Amino acid sequence: MGSWKGSDRIMQRIPKTPRRLLRALILLLAISVLAGPARADDAKSIKGFRAALVALGPDVDPAEAELVSVTSHTTARRLQKEWRVAPVSIYHNFLIHIGAREKGFCFDWAYGIGGELKKLPLKTLVLHWGASYPGTRLEHNCIVVTRPGQPFREGYIIDGWRAAGRLLWWPVKKDNYPWKEDLQETAWLQDPGPATRSGAAQARKSGSDDQTKAARGSHASSGLGAGSLE
Repeated sequence: MGSWKGSDRIMQRIPKTPRRLLRALILLLAISVLAGPARADDAKSIKGFRAALVALGPDVDPAEAELVSVTSHTTARRLQKEWRVAPVSIYHNFLIHIGAREKGFCFDWAYGIGGELKKLPLKTLVLHWGASYPGTRLEHNCIVVTRPGQPFREGYIIDGWRAAGRLLWWPVKKDNYPWKEDLQETAWLQDPGPATRSGAAQARKSGSDDQTKAARGSHASSGLGAGSLE
């Protein structure tokens, strides 16, 4: 993607105290490492998501916002390649159902992207788990990011499933899913320990063989009208 203009703006805002200077430099280094593998056609979305996160509040660190945006986008593209994701999410769900693919349901994307985001040294942004129609065959899952103390519904969703690996993001309250916070999965996201996933969302979708088949079939048809803020 070439050089990151945002890095210059970040450096201008770096505090002069040694501890915060070191942390800012670490964040900047992480951004430069992650930015390389990002697809060129993701550049506009990465920039837009960063700006949206910064706009959540005056205390949001621009370096953290960029790190979250870059990590989310690059992880989605990596998983898209690793899981050999079909161009349309509906069809990819069908491939999983018949055994031609192993991963790529909504909870796989949330665990995959969330597992990378929870590794970041975030101080001015907070991760949450969003669940829509939890415990039913229509359940959908995503990651939500807010500033500290901000209500869940005031944050932004991070969804890799609907566009089959192209990251989608926009305000929770403007989405067509009735999102609620899954506190058990949120606890996993906010736990600074190992990134081993909790599995609660997947367990809800896999209560029995019949329930799993119904969940896979109906899940593929939900949320197709959503747009992107790219």
